[in-house]
Amino acid sequence: MTTFETITVKHRGAVAVLTINRPDKLNALNTQVHMEAVAALDELKHDDTVRVVVLTGAGEKSFVAGADIREFEERTPVTQRNNFHESTLFNSVDAFPKPVIAMVNGFCLGGGNEVALACDIRICSETARFSQPEINLGLIPGGGGTQRLTRLVGEGRAMEIIMTGDMIDAETALKFGLINHIYPAAELEAKTMELANKIAEKAPIALQLVKEAVKFASRSNLDEGLRREVDLFAICFSTEDKKEGVSAFLEKRKPVFKGK
Repeated sequence: MTTFETITVKHRGAVAVLTINRPDKLNALNTQVHMEAVAALDELKHDDTVRVVVLTGAGEKSFVAGADIREFEERTPVTQRNNFHESTLFNSVDAFPKPVIAMVNGFCLGGGNEVALACDIRICSETARFSQPEINLGLIPGGGGTQRLTRLVGEGRAMEIIMTGDMIDAETALKFGLINHIYPAAELEAKTMELANKIAEKAPIALQLVKEAVKFASRSNLDEGLRREVDLFAICFSTEDKKEGVSAFLEKRKPVFKGK
């Protein structure tokens, strides 16, 4: 694995933990973070020993406290548009073929919330705080906040969150459907790894197809989605893992999936 300056990657069995490591800046996203995290995800995508990625931020104060605003000062509309049409962390997480779990510790603001939204599952501590505060800078979310947040929590709640720029606590985020689970800070890592390891035991190809099918559901109409689901379901029948899963069920034993 390549060595990076602003992120770390640690392998824990079949789970890789990717940590944005700028705790002195509350893990704010700058160009280097985007570049390094995208490069790391590209490596993890091709690493067959990795079945699940957990994405988090260093320290106890912040998951990601948004973009590094200092980089905005000199940007023109053209450079900003070009930057976000290139490979960003948001889009790389969204397109990543393996399950990605956001482990949210502390502030999850602006671009940080957009990173979490791009993940498949979001787990947070009781101290987590979420917002899209771009409106306070005379901006709107640009990393998927208006799109992924709306699909996740609905138009009315997305409007309120984005238009006010207010922070919401973990309980409110759970009520809105923004996150999946809340745990005490001391239990967050253990509970996240418990879920990650549970998912990592499943058939890797089936997990990839689940991601494709579920994401397609929010980006198409029902008829198109149902057709895609049937096609992806049929693909599973070509895998060795399907044969193993059926055999294990009939033999009343635990399956051992190999991603083939």
